[in-house]
Amino acid sequence: MNGRLSIAVALVSLAGCTTIATDDYARSDAGFTAVSVKSGSMLDKQTVWIQGREQARRTADVVRAMVYGKTISAETAVQVALYNNRGLQASYADLGMASAEVWQQSLLENPVVSIGTLGIGSPELGAYRAIEAVVAANIVSLVTRNRRVAVAEAQFRQTQMEAVVDTLSLANETRRAWIDAVSAFERVYYLNQALKAADAASELAEKLGETGALNKMGQTREHVFYAELTGQKAEAVLAARNAKERLTRLMGLWGPDTRYFVPDRLPDLPGSVTAKRDIEREALLARADLQVARLQLEATALSYGLTEATRYLTDLEVIGGFETERELEDDRIETKTTPQIELEFAIPIFDSGKARLRKAEMAYMRDANRLAEKAVNVRSEARSAYTSYRAAHDIARHYSRNVLPLRTLIEEEALLNYNGMIGSPFELLADTRSRIGSVLLSVDAKRAFWLAEANMKAAIYGPGLTPDEGNGQDMTASAGSGGH
Repeated sequence: MNGRLSIAVALVSLAGCTTIATDDYARSDAGFTAVSVKSGSMLDKQTVWIQGREQARRTADVVRAMVYGKTISAETAVQVALYNNRGLQASYADLGMASAEVWQQSLLENPVVSIGTLGIGSPELGAYRAIEAVVAANIVSLVTRNRRVAVAEAQFRQTQMEAVVDTLSLANETRRAWIDAVSAFERVYYLNQALKAADAASELAEKLGETGALNKMGQTREHVFYAELTGQKAEAVLAARNAKERLTRLMGLWGPDTRYFVPDRLPDLPGSVTAKRDIEREALLARADLQVARLQLEATALSYGLTEATRYLTDLEVIGGFETERELEDDRIETKTTPQIELEFAIPIFDSGKARLRKAEMAYMRDANRLAEKAVNVRSEARSAYTSYRAAHDIARHYSRNVLPLRTLIEEEALLNYNGMIGSPFELLADTRSRIGSVLLSVDAKRAFWLAEANMKAAIYGPGLTPDEGNGQDMTASAGSGGH
């Protein structure tokens, strides 16, 4: 019996030689502070990991105060999404699972205890004939504990960065949805204005037809233009409602909280674009998803080292115990206890570990090539996004500074000529239709610019990143101008 205790003490002592500090991983919010700080520094927004009913209630109250009956800006929409989107909370739960895995790998494997008896109910010996008890401890698990913890920690850091990517992705997607919704309602506004002009043109065409100045074809052309514009307005209203509903989903709103509004129009174009002289380098240093790929490669390399260390020996157990026997000698029952120790392992005759090592090598090569591909793509995405950003600004400014003023001037001159009995009413109607088309093209160009700006920042910092660069051209300028 004393021999058995000595074996158990020796195993515990061996385990104590590999102490690993894992208290931080046992916390319920393990790793979230780093995620919150990193995403917050990029977005200038707060994030929350909801893990209780009371915390959920407080967050819901904050969200309701931000949206209920309010006309919200893009910044408010993003903040609400970060507070309230349940898909993001699911991503944070993955972080909790990864921290629990590190915690689990740091714990010693439980020993297996086996107790058996022989000769139960023996008439001459009484209750039993022999008792055998053994304790089995997995030595390979103990020796590789540090390596397994290192792999789990690398995977935990990767999950942390993936949580950052998910946070940034949600922020960018919400901002884009806000832009789409506001642009859609701005389009409805201008279609309403165009519809009034088309209605007046249709009435004018009818009166001209009564005087014989406009034939049936000319009258019909104006009537059908009004009818088509009515259909376009109905489609635009539907598109605006759907765009707002998508924004509502991203913000995680339902019930009374959906009673919020977005502005009637997007903010005006900035006077100049933001210069990015070394955008490729900036993206390579800052992209969160590129950091995920690097951490994936690190975790794979550590896994490869663990596979190599256990190539030949995957299971080694030390089994220690004792056997107590009772024998009848000279009408006396004598008890004898014998200590036991066994070593149990698999002989690598058929599986030498080469296949597992080959799989680990190929996994490393796969992740290394994916990282290299990601770096190339990041450079290209950054260049393309910046080109689109500058071009979208030039195009939108061209419409606002050149096309629309000229169209307005043409329409005003045509109206003056018509009132002075100089110009033809047909020219006035044609100019009105042309101006309506130009206004809608200008709205689309402005939307394309704001989307291009969001995409450029996402290309630099990672999916969904839209940091405030302090240029004063955020999308809060029109937040108080009414909405839908």
